[in-house]
Amino acid sequence: MPKDFEEKFKVFCKNKNLEINLNQIIVVRKLENFYKKNFKSFFSNFFQNKNLKKGFYLYGDVGVGKTMILDFFFDLVGEKKKRLHFNEFMLNFHNFVHEKKDNNEENIINLFVKDFKSKASLIYFDEFQVTNIVDAMILGKLFEKIFNENIKIIITSNIKISELYKDGLQRDQFKPFIKIMEDQSVEHSLAIEDDYRKNKENKKQRYFFPLNQETNFKINKFFRTITKNKKLLSKILNIKGREFLINNFYEGVLRFEFHELCDKNLGAEDYLEIAKNSKFIVIEKIPQFNDINSNQQQRFITLLDVIYDKDIPLAVTANQDLSEFTSSKMLEKSFKRTISRLYELTSKEYNL
Repeated sequence: MPKDFEEKFKVFCKNKNLEINLNQIIVVRKLENFYKKNFKSFFSNFFQNKNLKKGFYLYGDVGVGKTMILDFFFDLVGEKKKRLHFNEFMLNFHNFVHEKKDNNEENIINLFVKDFKSKASLIYFDEFQVTNIVDAMILGKLFEKIFNENIKIIITSNIKISELYKDGLQRDQFKPFIKIMEDQSVEHSLAIEDDYRKNKENKKQRYFFPLNQETNFKINKFFRTITKNKKLLSKILNIKGREFLINNFYEGVLRFEFHELCDKNLGAEDYLEIAKNSKFIVIEKIPQFNDINSNQQQRFITLLDVIYDKDIPLAVTANQDLSEFTSSKMLEKSFKRTISRLYELTSKEYNL
């Protein structure tokens, strides 16, 4: 980590034409302190100080700059490191479990963490959330071993640690993880009035609404433009023996209707495989959400998390403006993140 981290962050903001906010500077100072204690002190390198916080957990509302700050920190750190979507990390773990199924649970966790430690001493999870009961039940033991092996973790989330997996099934089995995270983490809230993703420069050029003949004409015209001179193929993805057919595949430009991605029993593993084959994605006919279609909404949230993490630009159609989306009660908080990401991804520059 270079010296004068705060000054470098100010230069970074100036170069990116970003407003320098005092609340963000405070986070930067805390991150620098976290880095010095964990990576640069004699004691952190040669001894495991039980009182040393090995996690940095930054939470706050959408669009306040959490990801920007931790991305900046992560890029500067010179340690062995990995930035992973949490779903991707857990899929890696479950695949490892499947390969080592003859071992007991504790031994598998030990083997997995030791293998991971050989690749990274720092893990970065952006927009951390837990929705899967299987993951919830294993996280306590898994993260306990991660911290015991002196692997550091930095996390962004929309909610504080104590509210993770709130109202989830069998939440009592998740509480050991909450305690571990609270004991092992520097937890900080970042609050800023404006959502930087919705600034004046964001034109929402590829968000088309409402669903009518004119919108259909616009999205078709746009799609013809981005697929010009590209070949149409039907592509079949094989995901652990399951086949997923992409009817509209133009050399990395994909076109779906919402129901193809979110009405079916698909999950993070499927979306990650789709993302691997994507340079640009069009999603049409995104519906309003409520308590009746909350399962589809949860899949859509997971899908957008994957697409955002893989930095894939979007074009979408819906029947209402982004500011007019409704949500199921259970998913209101996490859906705010999805809406903010839709603003960003439908305005993201692309080069096909």
